[in-house]
Amino acid sequence: MTQGTMAAIIEDGCKLEGNITLNGVGRIAGIVNGTIFSNDTVIISEAAVINADIIADVIMISGIVKGDIKATSRVEIIKPARFEGTITTPSLIVEDGVIFHGTTKMHDDK
Repeated sequence: MTQGTMAAIIEDGCKLEGNITLNGVGRIAGIVNGTIFSNDTVIISEAAVINADIIADVIMISGIVKGDIKATSRVEIIKPARFEGTITTPSLIVEDGVIFHGTTKMHDDK
C-alpha cells in the first residue's frame, strides 16, 4: 500500500483486544484495548473508546483515548475528545473544549 491509503476501518460496535499494526491510514470508531501502530495516520472517531498506546506519523483524536501516544509529525485533538496520558510529538493542536489530562513532550525531528 502507498502512504495515504486507507488500511483499516474499525466501526462503532467493534471491540478489539491486542496489537493493531497498520500499513496506511486507519480510522477507529470502536473499542480498542492494547496498542496501535501505523506508518501513516490514525484517526480516532467520536464514538471510539481507546485504552491503548498509539504510535503513528499523524494522530487525530475526537473520541476517548487513555494511553501514551507518539507521533512523528503531529497530534490533533478535536472537540469533543477526552485524552488522558502522555503525548510525544513535534507539533500539537488542541481544540478549545477538549478535556486533556496529561503531559506533553515536544521534540524536534531535526
